Amino acid sequence: MGTELLERRAVISGVGQSAIGRRIDRSGFQLTLDAILAAIADAGLTVDDIDGLAMFPGGGKSNLPGYSAANLYEIQDALRITTTWRQGLVEGMSLPFYGAVQAVATGLARHVVVYRTVKEGSAAKKAGGRPAYGSIHPEAEGPLAWLLPIGALSPVCQIAPYAARYLYEFGVTREQIAWIPVTQRKHAALNPDAVYRDPLTVEDYLGSRMISTPICLYDCDVPVDGSTALVISASETVPDLRAPVGLEAMAGVIDGRPSWEQWEDFTRVGYATAAGMWARTDLGPEDVDVAELYDGFTIEAIWWLEALGFCKAGEAGHFVDGGERITLGGQLPLNTWGGQLSGGRLHAAFGHTAEAVRQLRGEAGERQVADAEVAVVTSAGGFEAGAALLTRWR
Repeated sequence: MGTELLERRAVISGVGQSAIGRRIDRSGFQLTLDAILAAIADAGLTVDDIDGLAMFPGGGKSNLPGYSAANLYEIQDALRITTTWRQGLVEGMSLPFYGAVQAVATGLARHVVVYRTVKEGSAAKKAGGRPAYGSIHPEAEGPLAWLLPIGALSPVCQIAPYAARYLYEFGVTREQIAWIPVTQRKHAALNPDAVYRDPLTVEDYLGSRMISTPICLYDCDVPVDGSTALVISASETVPDLRAPVGLEAMAGVIDGRPSWEQWEDFTRVGYATAAGMWARTDLGPEDVDVAELYDGFTIEAIWWLEALGFCKAGEAGHFVDGGERITLGGQLPLNTWGGQLSGGRLHAAFGHTAEAVRQLRGEAGERQVADAEVAVVTSAGGFEAGAALLTRWR
């Protein structure tokens, strides 16, 4: 196979999404089929062309209500496809398409569908308005032995100490950070599929209720119902594809203890993954036209801006202040679909990847970034971090 990078032997050939909303009156199974069939058609393929299937992060209906839906095997059965490769991950989040890229690059499959389906909006309603994470009653085992006694089940309670330390260490203010959700809401207004499209101001942000200090309501992504599917294809199939997007580089490096509460430096998240990605390409931060950065919480987008080298450590507050650099037409348009803060928590970079593909194809409508050729996508943060550079196919 020579020394060519694995990711250069694969392309993202299709993206598809179901209806997306706070609550959708369709099962996770139905939403998944909607997204998969749309992605296959988007690639210019048929169901018979698909020989690989993966769900991410996997597990079917997990013990977290709304977190996963649509079992791998029932989807394969419904589609009546013959697979030469399958994957259903429960741990090891990184990038949603990491395993699929490896599969097509090594000849285990030619066209792999990867999907992610959530019903967290409906689950939150059933839980009396609480997030799905807060509606379970786990036992105090493993990491939960430390988190459960202090009520830190929700990720917001696990991320908040990181955010507090970061603000303290660098003097970054909440007024500066507010410009990320404010700007992304402006982008969401141009996205008909975004769940929140009404204008948001810095004053609205500062006046919203605190969830886990210093993280407020508008720092948190929005639980929704919806499914996203990607088709990953072997590069030799490009002549058969409608509009492929290239994979320039990708990485998912764990450089510390695989535990949120035991991370060594609360102010530096994603640096090893970013360095690993840049080491696999001749491109640099200055070549990126659009950034689709994971924003489960606003602070995660802040960390990625610094880890990827768009600004130095501790300078992201200044970088986003006023919103001019990160808006459409700015130096680095950020989360042009509204991100998870306004577009909806489609999770694990699926919404971010779908938007990056549309931007590189020139199919993003009113929110299109002019002449976009390079996009960066990130997933999660800390020991779960993943990053990839996507490029316009020539």
